[in-house]
Amino acid sequence: MRRRTGLAMAGLAALAWGEWLNWRWSRALVGSRGGASAAVVVLGYRNPQATANLINRWRVRAGVRSIAADGAQATCVIFSGGATSGGATEAQLMADYAKSVLEFDGTVLLEDQSATTWENITNVIPLLEDVDRIKIASQPAHALKARAYLRRQRPDLAERLVRADDYRPGEWMVVKPLLALYGLWTLRGLKADERKVSL
Repeated sequence: MRRRTGLAMAGLAALAWGEWLNWRWSRALVGSRGGASAAVVVLGYRNPQATANLINRWRVRAGVRSIAADGAQATCVIFSGGATSGGATEAQLMADYAKSVLEFDGTVLLEDQSATTWENITNVIPLLEDVDRIKIASQPAHALKARAYLRRQRPDLAERLVRADDYRPGEWMVVKPLLALYGLWTLRGLKADERKVSL
């Protein structure tokens, strides 16, 4: 009985830790800038099949719901991701899912050359020059990494970063401890000043 109680307490602690860390990452390196226009950048994930995979579908939903939370009059969604083994690009697969399944009829732009997160940011920069606010939608650790990359490449544009709606309490709760562990591993390369706000 005592052992089961201990395991249950450890499980609850892991869930709480994963929830807290993802919450914190979702709020790092963002401001509260206003403005009439916004762009939501949705980052793609490896997608070998002919339709958007589970992770890309979730990222698209997070991107689309980030618009509703925005209030900007002119918001576009930028889907970013290069070619998959199936021939179509991650960007196209995500855009198809947004339009056909989520019935999204807003402005969509595609960046279909990127193979890494660094390239995602490099290649979307020309599409971000004229917007007042920038949101990056992905799992919180991955979005934080992308925001840090934008800060390195274009500090002036990084000042326009605001929070996307890619963290919600309880969403993916069971896997959040695993996402937190993976996030800690992927964020290990951030510079010291970026790491301070990420841990």
